[in-house]
Amino acid sequence: MGLAGDQPICARTAWAYGEAGGRISHALSVYSCQLRQPNQVKMIFEFLQNGFQEISSSLDLSFEDDSVADEKIPFLAYLANVLKESSFFPYEPPAGSIRFRNLIAGFMKTYHHTPLTTDNIVIFPSRAVAIENALRLFSPRLAIIDENLTRHLPRQWLTSLNIENAETDQPSADVLTVIEAPRQSDLMIELIKKLKPQVVVTGMAQFEAITSSAFEHLLDTTRAIGSRLFLDISDHFELSSLPSPNGVFKYLAGTSLPSHAAIICGLLKNQVYSDLEVAFVISEEESIFKALSKTVELLEGNTALISQYYYGCILYELLAFQLADRHPSPERGCDKAETVEMIGFSSSAISVLDTAELSIDDKENSLLHMDVDQSFLPIPSPIKAAIFESFARQNMAESETDVAPSLREFIKAAYGFPSDSNTEFIYSDCPQSLFNKLVLCCIHEGGTLCFPSGSNGNYVSAAKFLKANIVDIPTESELGFKLTENALTNVLQTVKKPWVYISGPTINPTGLIYSNEEIESILSSCAKFGARVVLDTSFSGLEFNFEGWDLEDSFRKLNLDLRVCLLGGLSLKMLAGGFTFGFLVMADPCLVDELYSFSGLSKPHSTVKYATKKLLGHREQKAGNLLDAIGKQKQILGNRSKRLKETLEGCGWDVLEPCAGVSMVAKPSAYVSKIIKLDHSYKDASVYEAKIADSNIREAILRATGLCINSSSWTGIPGYCRFTVALTDSEFEKALDCIVKFKDIVF
Repeated sequence: MGLAGDQPICARTAWAYGEAGGRISHALSVYSCQLRQPNQVKMIFEFLQNGFQEISSSLDLSFEDDSVADEKIPFLAYLANVLKESSFFPYEPPAGSIRFRNLIAGFMKTYHHTPLTTDNIVIFPSRAVAIENALRLFSPRLAIIDENLTRHLPRQWLTSLNIENAETDQPSADVLTVIEAPRQSDLMIELIKKLKPQVVVTGMAQFEAITSSAFEHLLDTTRAIGSRLFLDISDHFELSSLPSPNGVFKYLAGTSLPSHAAIICGLLKNQVYSDLEVAFVISEEESIFKALSKTVELLEGNTALISQYYYGCILYELLAFQLADRHPSPERGCDKAETVEMIGFSSSAISVLDTAELSIDDKENSLLHMDVDQSFLPIPSPIKAAIFESFARQNMAESETDVAPSLREFIKAAYGFPSDSNTEFIYSDCPQSLFNKLVLCCIHEGGTLCFPSGSNGNYVSAAKFLKANIVDIPTESELGFKLTENALTNVLQTVKKPWVYISGPTINPTGLIYSNEEIESILSSCAKFGARVVLDTSFSGLEFNFEGWDLEDSFRKLNLDLRVCLLGGLSLKMLAGGFTFGFLVMADPCLVDELYSFSGLSKPHSTVKYATKKLLGHREQKAGNLLDAIGKQKQILGNRSKRLKETLEGCGWDVLEPCAGVSMVAKPSAYVSKIIKLDHSYKDASVYEAKIADSNIREAILRATGLCINSSSWTGIPGYCRFTVALTDSEFEKALDCIVKFKDIVF
């Protein structure tokens, strides 16, 4: 009202005032609008329009902070491109995504002038996991650890006081004792000199991280007394185009990292997801790199691939921002100081790492992998939608990431597994890390882990690595190497505090199925002897012609609620490739407390839990798209199993035909004691000659054809090898050709 007024009025009032002779003024507001990253936003919407319109409403590209937008939009564009262009997540080595490790090495070289390669970097799910795995690898009797880094270590390590025997070789002293130390380097060094630990894990104070003197002092002190040093730089590692000066990187730019030292870095400083973590370890010692890679494979299974994608996207953007350095890299000096004898890998680690059949190094990605529990079949669209939506959403409610109610319904419908308000649900990135926590509980309880002959080879090797007492339960070929009540009873009569591992309904590696009656008889025997049961369902859900278990009556009759732990995962059930989620269901409060005392679990990020809840909801509602896609792929797996069986039998193998899952076993009866001669080995172009036996059949097939399988040392069944069938169409055909080629070479 009036030319100087600033109080807004409605149009009706203004009309009346104007009609009465008053003067009306109009205010004009000017807004500026800018579309952030238009090319990347276009990629996101192109993905959504390509069959994913139903999740468009979840996309929120409004940001109050430019730094959040600059981080999230490029990642959503990258994820959209991956899901659009790739029908499956690729195989990555246990050491981590090759692309991600290359980006870390590139960032270190470009921004900190530190020349690293992928063979210097191992990826872990988190900093806490990296520290615990390193300690288990060396198994020192005494370790001094920065007080800021002990929160997730096992409680037993922090309460042991077995220091007086730290320098002895007595078996009774084989207990890991952790002493907490202040972060200040002069106090840490004083403790190192006095206590002479075998391993030191420490960070650095902010004021000490600017120059290299504190780091060099730690290197010299630990070298002088023979300690291994793991230095944590997480607090000082900046994902920025203008990172602050860092004394450790200044040192590494001019001098290679000594063999007794390694760098640990947890990536947690992103602008969008406060709890999304990945860690990496830097070591320029080849033996340490290889051992840490194998430790990840045994104890963790893998590091979440999408988490590596996220931080890889940030590193890629930072590298794209930086101009290429045209100056040659400066020459680095070598650390020539003499090192006293250091602690080596623990005896159990050496034994397992030397003999366990783990993944084969494949830098060129040229091998065919029939030796991994991962699906390379096309990922169903509902799974792609759930993955993308979980990252596109903002401000999720806690109820949207609470997986427990959905899992409760899932395990009841699939297995008749009972649960109530006292049942604990524990989650991890991968079922394997949960299994290993159960192994630690078994060890602490003084129990014995009982594996049927014909169990997951990685699980058996991990239990040996962790120093568990293990007993083998014999199985018979006439019964498909299934566990029977009689065989189990004969073993349980001789074992104190038994823990029985059962893979079912689908048995890994044979692909056979325990019927409801068979599993009930096994559980009855376990109840009779008071055995704990680890019921592993993580390889189930892909049965060709099977409705599932109904164990509710058995649990009630046998009073098994507190004795059975249900282990599971969703990756294979959903054929989700690199998208993994593991869960553990248990009701014994004492065992729950014990498991939580081993707290270093790689827990799934909230986006993973959101996607998992969404997918379980689809199953519960019997959503046609998801169930139809999984049903179709079950049919593909069934047909492939038949084709593989025909090919193997035609080439002289004895095959145990599977009823479910992604793997099967076969015996190379016609090949044993035959001589194979190669003028040009596939693996390294060398001459190869051997007499074929159980111990070298895997190596012979690899050298002859480039096909990776698991031998009897993995399956635990004398003479029988394992083949997985969830490959891409083209690679499955190539694998069949390799089997025929091997026959032609030998015969």
